[in-house]
Amino acid sequence: MNGFVSRVTNRIDRKGRVSIPAPFRQVLSRDGFEGLYCYPSIDMEAVDCGGNQLLAEIERNLARYAPFSEDHDLLSTAFYGSSDRLTIDSEGRIGLTPALLEITGITTEVTFVGQGYKFQIWEPSRFAAYELTARERARALRRAPKPAQKPEDGA
Repeated sequence: MNGFVSRVTNRIDRKGRVSIPAPFRQVLSRDGFEGLYCYPSIDMEAVDCGGNQLLAEIERNLARYAPFSEDHDLLSTAFYGSSDRLTIDSEGRIGLTPALLEITGITTEVTFVGQGYKFQIWEPSRFAAYELTARERARALRRAPKPAQKPEDGA
């Protein structure tokens, strides 16, 4: 897999920096993105992070809306206007902005959670609570009847 997988918790150092897990840095390096693109998650008390692959997913999502529509503007603000491009230092560390720390409640530790094309940054206890809910809902989704697949146009 070429995406972000796994979960790692790292401590924030006394200068306010945290090390991005090495496998995550490798994905970013292969992706060719300089730094780390981050924005507050729309639905959770977390930060969505990634590189070119994440930006491509955002563009695909925004392309469903007319460029000057209110919906496009709302999503553009959430994905771009509220974003930060963080620098990764030579030792693989980033410094989280005060705004990102406030949104997440992060103080001393950071949990990095891989999600394929992106990863999330969480305060560890908040992620633990979210993970329980996510697993419950994922089990329910697996048990639910699957919608019938629609044939592709022109098939």
